[in-house]
Amino acid sequence: MAVPKRKMSRSNTRNRRAQWKATAVDLVPIVVDGKQLRVPRRLVRAYQRGLIT
Repeated sequence: MAVPKRKMSRSNTRNRRAQWKATAVDLVPIVVDGKQLRVPRRLVRAYQRGLIT
């Protein structure tokens, strides 16, 4: 496992951690069985095929 050889400054630590933040998934409106749903873009095909209810 990699171990740092010297202390990292607080500024650099927080700057590095700030890049971990996740972004919100964009929801796409689709119509399934006459109902309008908002689903993640990558799951649209699965909802339309009926794999996910």
